[in-house]
Amino acid sequence: MSRMTSTTRPLLNRRLAEFGTTIFAEMSALALSTGSINLGQGFPDTDGPEEVREAAVRALRDGRGNQYPPGPGVPELRTAIAAHQQRRYGLSYDPDTEVLVTAGATEAIAAALLALLEPGDEVIAFEPYYDSYAACIAMAGGTRVPVTLRPHEGSFRLDLDELRAAVTDRTRLLLINTPHNPTGTVLTRAELTAIAELAVERDLLVVTDEVYEHLVFDDAEHLPLATFPGMRERTVTIGSAGKTFSFTGWKVGWVTSAPGLITAVRSAKQFLTYVSSGPFQYAVAEALALPDSYFTAFREDMLAKRDLLATGLTEAGFEVFRPVGTYFITTDIRPLGESDGFAFCRALPERAGVVAIPNAVFYDHREAGAPFVRFAFCKRTEVLEEAAKRLRAL
Repeated sequence: MSRMTSTTRPLLNRRLAEFGTTIFAEMSALALSTGSINLGQGFPDTDGPEEVREAAVRALRDGRGNQYPPGPGVPELRTAIAAHQQRRYGLSYDPDTEVLVTAGATEAIAAALLALLEPGDEVIAFEPYYDSYAACIAMAGGTRVPVTLRPHEGSFRLDLDELRAAVTDRTRLLLINTPHNPTGTVLTRAELTAIAELAVERDLLVVTDEVYEHLVFDDAEHLPLATFPGMRERTVTIGSAGKTFSFTGWKVGWVTSAPGLITAVRSAKQFLTYVSSGPFQYAVAEALALPDSYFTAFREDMLAKRDLLATGLTEAGFEVFRPVGTYFITTDIRPLGESDGFAFCRALPERAGVVAIPNAVFYDHREAGAPFVRFAFCKRTEVLEEAAKRLRAL
């Protein structure tokens, strides 16, 4: 007779007890069951460039990447990542010692935090934050310390005094995301300068998630934190092919940093996926070498979609925080006479045939995020037009 499982201890690791099924799974299931337009989860509804897809097919047929690729990533992709950082930002990285390929940015975040944190270390993250941040900090045994981005004159802004006050002797790491999901904020040169000075002064490591680097609109500019004085040797920069080339299922991400930090992150990463995305790595290497015209057209297409959905949401009665980065729009539902984002999003499919995400899931201070709701605009134009039409019925 098999031994009974103890009922006095939960099956799930206590560090993960607060993380149930993600809101994305719940809302996507709701979209499916109601036949609603899914503007909740951030994935495109069309594939990226045909030449990039064909590069993956070619790699498969040529037998490149069908077996385990090298642990750090295939040399072609590491070289392409280094060339991209040099061409775009003037950042020079050695493909052999300062670049690591990961299973998407999500694994890069997990590996970095598992590698660099010990139990009791504090991590400062800007809330609202991408949901995997909290789970990865918890898995590493760290303590998350949220610093809240607050609405100010039409966008969400960082309070630098609040950030400075959050740093203690236990702070190990700053976890930065710019362009910022879900608010669409892009940190300014002045804000990044202050963050860099704080990191140097307090000898902090920084992990910076820059997966939306190519989706910056209007007068905003993406400035990698690693380009600021004293930051290259203490910053782990994370990038991804999924958002830029619209192949989110390929799960190809990367880390660029100083050799010591890359070695640390790789030490954790090798026991997560070990390696991944073999043939797709060769295709992404070709994608990163696409001419500037691709990146310009991609950005302009998303800008037009942003404006289309933002106009529809405004006409529907939402207060709209028009993003200058990412492909998400955060809205305030209070002008509609609502204040509970969870209840609003769960009812929205029946009311309007559209699915969104309540921003409160991205906050420790749930009340601070309660009235905000996020919509994704990385969809076909006709889908966004229909969604805007349905939302106006509210």
